[in-house]
Amino acid sequence: MTEKATAQPHDIDNYPVAPKELELQQVHIYVRHGERTPVGVRLTGQPANLPQYWSFCKTARRLQASVSGLAQGEDTDESADDFLRARKIVEREDGHSVDGDCLLGELTDVGRMSTYNYGKSLRHLYIEKLGFLPDTLHKSDEVYFRTTNIPRTTESLQQIIHGLYPTSKCHVDAVPPLFVRNAKDENLFGNASSCKRLEILLIGFAQAAATAYNHTLEPLDKKLSKYIGGNPIRVDGKPRASGILDTVRAAVAHNIKVPPEFEEKGVIDVIERAVVTEWFAGYKTEEVRRLGMGRLLQDLSEKMDHKVEHGEKDPLKILVHSTHDTALAGLTSTLDVFDEKWPPFTASVTFELFKKTAGSGQSGFLQTLLRLSTSPFRSSGPEYFVRMRYKNKDMHLPICADEGRHLEGKPEFCRLEVFRERVKELTPKDWEKECEPAGIAGAGGK
Repeated sequence: MTEKATAQPHDIDNYPVAPKELELQQVHIYVRHGERTPVGVRLTGQPANLPQYWSFCKTARRLQASVSGLAQGEDTDESADDFLRARKIVEREDGHSVDGDCLLGELTDVGRMSTYNYGKSLRHLYIEKLGFLPDTLHKSDEVYFRTTNIPRTTESLQQIIHGLYPTSKCHVDAVPPLFVRNAKDENLFGNASSCKRLEILLIGFAQAAATAYNHTLEPLDKKLSKYIGGNPIRVDGKPRASGILDTVRAAVAHNIKVPPEFEEKGVIDVIERAVVTEWFAGYKTEEVRRLGMGRLLQDLSEKMDHKVEHGEKDPLKILVHSTHDTALAGLTSTLDVFDEKWPPFTASVTFELFKKTAGSGQSGFLQTLLRLSTSPFRSSGPEYFVRMRYKNKDMHLPICADEGRHLEGKPEFCRLEVFRERVKELTPKDWEKECEPAGIAGAGGK
Protein backbone atom coordinates (compact mmCIF):
# COMPACT_ATOMS: atom_id res chain seq x y z
CA MET A 1 0.00 0.00 0.00
CA THR A 2 1.09 3.57 -0.54
CA GLU A 3 2.45 5.42 2.48
CA LYS A 4 0.00 7.49 4.48
CA ALA A 5 -0.09 10.94 2.89
CA THR A 6 -0.84 12.78 6.11
CA ALA A 7 1.37 13.10 9.18
CA GLN A 8 0.02 12.38 12.63
CA PRO A 9 -0.48 15.37 14.97
CA HIS A 10 1.82 15.63 17.95
CA ASP A 11 2.00 12.30 19.77
CA ILE A 12 1.19 13.66 23.22
CA ASP A 13 1.45 10.38 25.11
CA ASN A 14 4.89 9.57 23.72
CA TYR A 15 6.30 13.08 23.68
CA PRO A 16 9.73 12.85 25.36
CA VAL A 17 9.63 15.35 28.20
CA ALA A 18 12.98 17.09 28.63
CA PRO A 19 15.20 16.32 31.64
CA LYS A 20 14.03 18.17 34.74
CA GLU A 21 17.04 20.49 34.72
CA LEU A 22 15.94 21.93 31.36
CA GLU A 23 13.27 24.61 31.19
CA LEU A 24 11.47 25.23 27.90
CA GLN A 25 11.89 28.82 26.71
CA GLN A 26 10.63 29.07 23.15
CA VAL A 27 9.18 26.85 20.40
CA HIS A 28 9.57 27.36 16.64
CA ILE A 29 7.32 25.30 14.36
CA TYR A 30 7.36 24.94 10.57
CA VAL A 31 4.31 23.00 9.40
CA ARG A 32 3.27 21.91 5.94
CA HIS A 33 -0.27 22.89 4.97
CA GLY A 34 -3.08 20.35 5.17
CA GLU A 35 -4.43 18.07 2.47
CA ARG A 36 -5.11 19.76 -0.83
CA THR A 37 -6.17 18.89 -4.33
CA PRO A 38 -3.47 18.18 -6.92
CA VAL A 39 -1.85 21.24 -8.48
CA GLY A 40 -2.48 19.84 -11.97
CA VAL A 41 -5.02 17.66 -13.81
CA ARG A 42 -3.57 14.18 -14.27
CA LEU A 43 -4.67 10.53 -14.53
CA THR A 44 -8.24 11.54 -15.36
CA GLY A 45 -8.66 9.48 -18.51
CA GLN A 46 -9.28 5.78 -18.82
CA PRO A 47 -8.29 3.46 -17.29
CA ALA A 48 -7.09 5.50 -14.25
CA ASN A 49 -10.34 7.51 -14.08
CA LEU A 50 -9.31 9.85 -11.28
CA PRO A 51 -11.67 12.82 -11.01
CA GLN A 52 -10.95 16.00 -12.95
CA TYR A 53 -12.94 18.01 -10.43
CA TRP A 54 -12.57 17.33 -6.72
CA SER A 55 -15.64 18.13 -4.60
CA PHE A 56 -14.04 18.37 -1.18
CA CYS A 57 -14.37 22.11 -0.55
CA LYS A 58 -17.77 22.85 0.97
CA THR A 59 -16.59 24.30 4.28
CA ALA A 60 -14.90 27.45 3.00
CA ARG A 61 -17.48 28.59 0.49
CA ARG A 62 -19.18 31.14 2.74
CA LEU A 63 -17.14 34.30 3.01
CA GLN A 64 -17.37 37.49 5.06
CA ALA A 65 -15.19 40.27 3.73
CA SER A 66 -14.55 43.66 5.31
CA VAL A 67 -15.61 46.41 2.92
CA SER A 68 -15.65 50.15 3.13
CA GLY A 69 -19.05 51.61 3.93
CA LEU A 70 -18.05 55.20 3.15
CA ALA A 71 -18.71 57.44 0.22
CA GLN A 72 -16.01 59.81 -0.99
CA GLY A 73 -15.52 62.72 1.41
CA GLU A 74 -17.31 61.10 4.36
CA ASP A 75 -15.80 60.66 7.80
CA THR A 76 -13.09 57.96 7.83
CA ASP A 77 -14.14 56.44 11.13
CA GLU A 78 -13.35 52.72 10.92
CA SER A 79 -16.69 51.93 12.55
CA ALA A 80 -18.32 52.86 9.24
CA ASP A 81 -16.81 49.76 7.60
CA ASP A 82 -19.22 47.01 6.75
CA PHE A 83 -19.10 43.27 6.03
CA LEU A 84 -20.03 41.67 2.74
CA ARG A 85 -21.40 38.14 2.90
CA ALA A 86 -20.76 36.04 -0.16
CA ARG A 87 -20.33 32.49 -1.45
CA LYS A 88 -17.42 31.34 -3.58
CA ILE A 89 -18.26 28.87 -6.32
CA VAL A 90 -15.84 27.24 -8.73
CA GLU A 91 -17.10 27.54 -12.28
CA ARG A 92 -16.08 24.82 -14.70
CA GLU A 93 -14.86 25.49 -18.23
CA ASP A 94 -18.31 24.93 -19.72
CA GLY A 95 -19.90 27.42 -17.31
CA HIS A 96 -21.37 24.65 -15.16
CA SER A 97 -20.79 24.64 -11.41
CA VAL A 98 -21.08 22.03 -8.66
CA ASP A 99 -21.34 22.99 -5.01
CA GLY A 100 -18.13 22.04 -3.21
CA ASP A 101 -15.81 21.88 -6.22
CA CYS A 102 -12.21 22.75 -5.38
CA LEU A 103 -9.65 24.77 -7.27
CA LEU A 104 -6.36 23.13 -8.19
CA GLY A 105 -4.01 23.09 -5.21
CA GLU A 106 -6.76 24.19 -2.81
CA LEU A 107 -6.94 23.20 0.85
CA THR A 108 -9.86 20.77 1.18
CA ASP A 109 -12.28 20.05 4.00
CA VAL A 110 -10.03 17.13 4.91
CA GLY A 111 -7.07 19.52 5.11
CA ARG A 112 -9.03 21.95 7.24
CA MET A 113 -9.84 19.25 9.74
CA SER A 114 -6.29 17.89 9.89
CA THR A 115 -4.76 21.33 10.45
CA TYR A 116 -7.40 22.11 13.08
CA ASN A 117 -6.48 18.83 14.79
CA TYR A 118 -2.83 19.82 14.52
CA GLY A 119 -3.61 23.04 16.37
CA LYS A 120 -5.52 21.07 19.01
CA SER A 121 -2.49 18.82 19.46
CA LEU A 122 -0.36 21.92 20.07
CA ARG A 123 -2.84 22.94 22.75
CA HIS A 124 -2.81 19.48 24.35
CA LEU A 125 0.99 19.43 24.39
CA TYR A 126 2.15 22.95 25.23
CA ILE A 127 -0.80 24.06 27.38
CA GLU A 128 -2.42 21.03 28.97
CA LYS A 129 0.57 18.68 29.30
CA LEU A 130 3.54 21.02 29.73
CA GLY A 131 1.85 24.20 31.03
CA PHE A 132 4.19 26.19 28.81
CA LEU A 133 1.58 28.43 27.20
CA PRO A 134 -1.30 30.19 28.98
CA ASP A 135 -4.68 28.50 28.85
CA THR A 136 -6.27 31.71 27.58
CA LEU A 137 -4.46 34.11 25.29
CA HIS A 138 -4.60 37.58 26.83
CA LYS A 139 -1.69 39.18 24.97
CA SER A 140 -0.85 38.56 21.34
CA ASP A 141 2.86 39.22 21.94
CA GLU A 142 3.26 35.70 23.37
CA VAL A 143 2.56 34.13 19.98
CA TYR A 144 3.78 34.64 16.43
CA PHE A 145 2.00 33.31 13.35
CA ARG A 146 3.33 33.58 9.81
CA THR A 147 2.30 32.12 6.47
CA THR A 148 3.44 32.19 2.89
CA ASN A 149 1.17 34.23 0.63
CA ILE A 150 -0.65 31.15 -0.68
CA PRO A 151 -4.31 30.49 0.18
CA ARG A 152 -3.75 26.89 1.34
CA THR A 153 -1.04 27.87 3.83
CA THR A 154 -2.97 30.89 5.11
CA GLU A 155 -6.13 28.85 5.60
CA SER A 156 -4.14 26.05 7.25
CA LEU A 157 -2.67 28.54 9.70
CA GLN A 158 -6.12 29.89 10.53
CA GLN A 159 -7.26 26.36 11.34
CA ILE A 160 -4.17 25.73 13.48
CA ILE A 161 -4.75 28.93 15.45
CA HIS A 162 -8.38 27.98 16.04
CA GLY A 163 -7.26 24.61 17.39
CA LEU A 164 -4.58 26.14 19.61
CA TYR A 165 -6.63 29.09 20.86
CA PRO A 166 -10.33 28.72 20.00
CA THR A 167 -12.51 31.79 20.33
CA SER A 168 -13.49 30.89 23.89
CA LYS A 169 -9.79 30.84 24.86
CA CYS A 170 -8.77 34.06 23.13
CA HIS A 171 -9.39 37.44 24.78
CA VAL A 172 -11.22 39.88 22.54
CA ASP A 173 -8.22 42.25 22.61
CA ALA A 174 -5.69 39.49 21.88
CA VAL A 175 -6.19 39.10 18.16
CA PRO A 176 -2.90 37.72 16.86
CA PRO A 177 -1.72 39.06 13.49
CA LEU A 178 -0.94 36.69 10.64
CA PHE A 179 2.36 37.85 9.21
CA VAL A 180 3.04 37.49 5.49
CA ARG A 181 5.93 38.74 3.36
CA ASN A 182 6.18 40.00 -0.19
CA ALA A 183 7.37 37.38 -2.64
CA LYS A 184 10.84 38.89 -2.98
CA ASP A 185 11.36 38.73 0.82
CA GLU A 186 9.94 35.25 1.40
CA ASN A 187 12.26 32.78 3.11
CA LEU A 188 9.86 30.08 4.30
CA PHE A 189 10.99 27.98 1.35
CA GLY A 190 13.89 28.02 -1.07
CA ASN A 191 12.94 31.20 -2.93
CA ALA A 192 14.31 30.46 -6.40
CA SER A 193 12.05 33.09 -8.01
CA SER A 194 13.96 35.80 -6.12
CA CYS A 195 17.37 34.14 -6.35
CA LYS A 196 18.55 33.45 -9.90
CA ARG A 197 21.62 31.55 -8.76
CA LEU A 198 19.46 29.18 -6.67
CA GLU A 199 17.12 28.69 -9.62
CA ILE A 200 20.04 27.76 -11.88
CA LEU A 201 21.43 25.34 -9.31
CA LEU A 202 18.09 23.62 -8.69
CA ILE A 203 17.42 23.23 -12.42
CA GLY A 204 20.85 21.67 -12.79
CA PHE A 205 20.21 19.17 -10.01
CA ALA A 206 16.80 18.32 -11.50
CA GLN A 207 18.38 17.63 -14.87
CA ALA A 208 21.05 15.50 -13.22
CA ALA A 209 18.36 13.52 -11.43
CA ALA A 210 16.64 12.82 -14.75
CA THR A 211 19.90 11.52 -16.17
CA ALA A 212 20.62 9.41 -13.12
CA TYR A 213 17.16 8.05 -12.34
CA ASN A 214 15.17 7.79 -15.57
CA HIS A 215 16.59 4.33 -16.20
CA THR A 216 15.36 3.20 -12.77
CA LEU A 217 11.83 4.17 -13.84
CA GLU A 218 11.91 2.26 -17.13
CA PRO A 219 10.81 -1.06 -15.56
CA LEU A 220 7.60 0.67 -14.42
CA ASP A 221 6.50 1.55 -17.96
CA LYS A 222 4.75 -1.78 -18.54
CA LYS A 223 2.65 -1.19 -15.42
CA LEU A 224 2.03 2.55 -15.55
CA SER A 225 2.20 3.87 -19.12
CA LYS A 226 -1.40 2.85 -19.81
CA TYR A 227 -2.49 5.36 -17.15
CA ILE A 228 -0.63 8.32 -18.66
CA GLY A 229 -1.64 8.14 -22.32
CA GLY A 230 0.94 5.52 -23.24
CA ASN A 231 3.82 7.80 -22.25
CA PRO A 232 6.82 6.52 -20.29
CA ILE A 233 7.11 7.59 -16.68
CA ARG A 234 10.18 9.77 -16.29
CA VAL A 235 11.58 12.47 -14.01
CA ASP A 236 11.27 14.95 -16.89
CA GLY A 237 8.36 13.22 -18.63
CA LYS A 238 4.88 14.42 -19.56
CA PRO A 239 3.41 14.32 -17.01
CA ARG A 240 6.47 14.54 -14.77
CA ALA A 241 7.01 11.78 -12.23
CA SER A 242 6.65 14.39 -9.47
CA GLY A 243 3.21 15.33 -10.78
CA ILE A 244 2.10 11.72 -10.83
CA LEU A 245 3.29 11.24 -7.24
CA ASP A 246 1.51 14.45 -6.21
CA THR A 247 -1.80 13.32 -7.70
CA VAL A 248 -1.56 9.83 -6.22
CA ARG A 249 -0.68 11.12 -2.74
CA ALA A 250 -3.54 13.64 -2.86
CA ALA A 251 -5.98 10.95 -3.96
CA VAL A 252 -4.90 8.57 -1.20
CA ALA A 253 -5.28 11.37 1.38
CA HIS A 254 -8.92 11.80 0.30
CA ASN A 255 -9.71 8.07 0.07
CA ILE A 256 -10.04 8.24 -3.71
CA LYS A 257 -9.31 4.87 -5.24
CA VAL A 258 -6.13 4.84 -7.32
CA PRO A 259 -5.12 2.15 -9.83
CA PRO A 260 -3.81 -0.91 -7.98
CA GLU A 261 -0.30 -0.50 -9.35
CA PHE A 262 0.00 2.80 -7.46
CA GLU A 263 -0.81 0.95 -4.25
CA GLU A 264 2.28 -1.21 -4.60
CA LYS A 265 4.99 -0.05 -2.22
CA GLY A 266 7.70 -1.10 -4.65
CA VAL A 267 6.26 1.11 -7.38
CA ILE A 268 5.78 4.20 -5.21
CA ASP A 269 9.20 3.80 -3.57
CA VAL A 270 10.96 3.86 -6.95
CA ILE A 271 9.06 6.97 -8.07
CA GLU A 272 9.57 8.72 -4.73
CA ARG A 273 13.32 8.06 -4.74
CA ALA A 274 13.66 9.68 -8.17
CA VAL A 275 11.42 12.63 -7.35
CA VAL A 276 13.05 13.35 -3.99
CA THR A 277 16.43 13.37 -5.72
CA GLU A 278 15.10 15.72 -8.40
CA TRP A 279 13.83 18.25 -5.89
CA PHE A 280 16.20 17.99 -2.95
CA ALA A 281 19.58 16.57 -3.97
CA GLY A 282 20.86 20.13 -4.21
CA TYR A 283 20.52 20.50 -0.44
CA LYS A 284 23.46 18.17 -0.03
CA THR A 285 25.62 21.08 -1.21
CA GLU A 286 26.62 24.03 0.93
CA GLU A 287 25.69 26.65 -1.66
CA VAL A 288 22.08 25.48 -2.07
CA ARG A 289 21.77 25.22 1.70
CA ARG A 290 22.94 28.81 2.12
CA LEU A 291 20.73 30.25 -0.61
CA GLY A 292 17.71 28.06 0.11
CA MET A 293 17.56 27.77 3.91
CA GLY A 294 20.20 30.14 5.25
CA ARG A 295 17.94 33.15 5.75
CA LEU A 296 15.21 31.08 7.39
CA LEU A 297 17.69 29.60 9.87
CA GLN A 298 19.12 33.05 10.48
CA ASP A 299 15.64 34.32 11.45
CA LEU A 300 15.23 31.36 13.78
CA SER A 301 18.63 31.82 15.40
CA GLU A 302 18.19 35.56 15.90
CA LYS A 303 14.83 35.11 17.64
CA MET A 304 16.35 32.49 19.94
CA ASP A 305 19.26 34.81 20.71
CA HIS A 306 16.83 37.61 21.51
CA LYS A 307 15.03 35.32 23.93
CA VAL A 308 18.31 34.34 25.58
CA GLU A 309 19.44 37.95 25.87
CA HIS A 310 16.18 39.37 27.24
CA GLY A 311 14.73 36.40 29.12
CA GLU A 312 11.29 37.10 30.56
CA LYS A 313 11.35 40.61 29.05
CA ASP A 314 10.83 38.84 25.72
CA PRO A 315 7.30 37.39 26.09
CA LEU A 316 7.37 35.45 22.80
CA LYS A 317 6.93 31.73 23.48
CA ILE A 318 5.67 30.02 20.34
CA LEU A 319 6.17 30.77 16.66
CA VAL A 320 4.12 28.85 14.09
CA HIS A 321 5.02 29.11 10.40
CA SER A 322 2.65 27.69 7.79
CA THR A 323 4.70 26.59 4.82
CA HIS A 324 5.31 23.85 2.26
CA ASP A 325 6.84 20.42 1.79
CA THR A 326 9.93 21.94 0.19
CA ALA A 327 10.66 23.88 3.38
CA LEU A 328 10.55 20.79 5.59
CA ALA A 329 12.73 18.77 3.24
CA GLY A 330 15.09 21.74 2.87
CA LEU A 331 15.45 22.22 6.62
CA THR A 332 16.00 18.56 7.46
CA SER A 333 18.40 18.08 4.57
CA THR A 334 20.38 21.22 5.41
CA LEU A 335 20.87 19.92 8.95
CA ASP A 336 21.68 16.40 7.68
CA VAL A 337 18.65 14.59 9.12
CA PHE A 338 16.45 14.22 6.02
CA ASP A 339 14.84 10.76 5.71
CA GLU A 340 14.68 10.95 1.89
CA LYS A 341 10.87 10.75 1.99
CA TRP A 342 8.47 13.36 0.62
CA PRO A 343 7.06 15.28 3.64
CA PRO A 344 3.39 14.37 4.25
CA PHE A 345 0.58 16.88 4.64
CA THR A 346 0.65 18.58 8.09
CA ALA A 347 4.13 17.24 8.81
CA SER A 348 6.20 19.69 10.86
CA VAL A 349 9.70 20.54 11.96
CA THR A 350 9.98 21.87 15.51
CA PHE A 351 12.89 23.58 17.25
CA GLU A 352 12.59 23.85 21.03
CA LEU A 353 14.87 26.17 23.01
CA PHE A 354 15.72 25.10 26.56
CA LYS A 355 17.57 26.76 29.41
CA LYS A 356 19.49 24.78 31.98
CA THR A 357 18.03 26.02 35.23
CA ALA A 358 20.10 27.30 38.12
CA GLY A 359 20.99 24.77 40.79
CA SER A 360 20.66 21.84 38.42
CA GLY A 361 24.30 20.91 38.72
CA GLN A 362 27.28 21.70 36.56
CA SER A 363 28.37 19.86 33.46
CA GLY A 364 31.14 17.35 33.89
CA PHE A 365 34.69 18.68 33.81
CA LEU A 366 35.42 17.04 30.45
CA GLN A 367 32.11 18.28 29.04
CA THR A 368 32.89 21.86 30.07
CA LEU A 369 36.45 21.72 28.76
CA LEU A 370 35.33 20.37 25.40
CA ARG A 371 32.57 22.93 25.09
CA LEU A 372 34.88 25.84 25.77
CA SER A 373 37.55 24.51 23.44
CA THR A 374 35.18 23.87 20.52
CA SER A 375 33.06 26.99 20.75
CA PRO A 376 34.01 30.62 20.05
CA PHE A 377 31.55 31.62 22.79
CA ARG A 378 33.24 31.60 26.17
CA SER A 379 30.23 32.60 28.25
CA SER A 380 30.11 31.28 31.79
CA GLY A 381 26.40 32.15 32.11
CA PRO A 382 23.36 29.89 31.82
CA GLU A 383 23.52 27.06 29.31
CA TYR A 384 20.99 26.79 26.47
CA PHE A 385 20.08 23.85 24.27
CA VAL A 386 18.10 23.30 21.05
CA ARG A 387 16.13 20.16 20.28
CA MET A 388 14.91 19.55 16.73
CA ARG A 389 11.92 17.24 16.11
CA TYR A 390 10.38 15.88 12.91
CA LYS A 391 7.49 13.43 12.50
CA ASN A 392 7.22 13.02 16.28
CA LYS A 393 10.87 12.02 16.55
CA ASP A 394 13.90 13.72 18.07
CA MET A 395 16.55 14.53 15.49
CA HIS A 396 20.15 13.85 16.48
CA LEU A 397 21.99 16.58 14.59
CA PRO A 398 25.40 15.40 13.33
CA ILE A 399 26.90 18.82 14.09
CA CYS A 400 26.15 18.22 17.77
CA ALA A 401 27.18 14.57 17.97
CA ASP A 402 30.67 14.95 19.44
CA GLU A 403 31.25 14.99 23.18
CA GLY A 404 30.91 18.46 24.63
CA ARG A 405 28.56 19.66 21.89
CA HIS A 406 25.31 18.45 23.48
CA LEU A 407 23.74 17.88 26.87
CA GLU A 408 25.71 15.14 28.56
CA GLY A 409 24.09 11.79 27.81
CA LYS A 410 21.38 13.42 25.66
CA PRO A 411 22.69 13.96 22.11
CA GLU A 412 19.30 15.24 20.90
CA PHE A 413 19.83 18.41 22.97
CA CYS A 414 22.32 20.42 20.94
CA ARG A 415 24.17 23.26 22.63
CA LEU A 416 22.81 26.56 21.42
CA GLU A 417 26.27 27.94 20.70
CA VAL A 418 27.02 24.93 18.47
CA PHE A 419 23.72 25.33 16.63
CA ARG A 420 24.29 29.08 16.33
CA GLU A 421 27.77 28.54 14.94
CA ARG A 422 26.46 26.26 12.19
CA VAL A 423 23.66 28.69 11.30
CA LYS A 424 26.25 31.44 10.99
CA GLU A 425 28.13 29.33 8.45
CA LEU A 426 24.90 28.85 6.50
CA THR A 427 23.85 32.50 6.52
CA PRO A 428 24.68 34.42 3.33
CA LYS A 429 26.68 37.56 4.07
CA ASP A 430 25.10 39.25 1.05
CA TRP A 431 22.16 37.19 -0.18
CA GLU A 432 21.39 39.39 -3.18
CA LYS A 433 25.01 39.30 -4.31
CA GLU A 434 25.26 35.55 -3.88
CA CYS A 435 21.99 35.21 -5.80
CA GLU A 436 23.44 36.78 -8.94
CA PRO A 437 23.59 34.19 -11.75
CA ALA A 438 27.32 33.61 -11.32
CA GLY A 439 27.11 33.62 -7.54
CA ILE A 440 30.16 34.47 -5.45
CA ALA A 441 33.31 32.42 -5.69
CA GLY A 442 33.79 30.54 -2.46
CA ALA A 443 30.28 31.33 -1.22
CA GLY A 444 29.70 27.69 -0.56
CA GLY A 445 31.81 27.81 2.59
CA LYS A 446 33.43 24.70 3.93
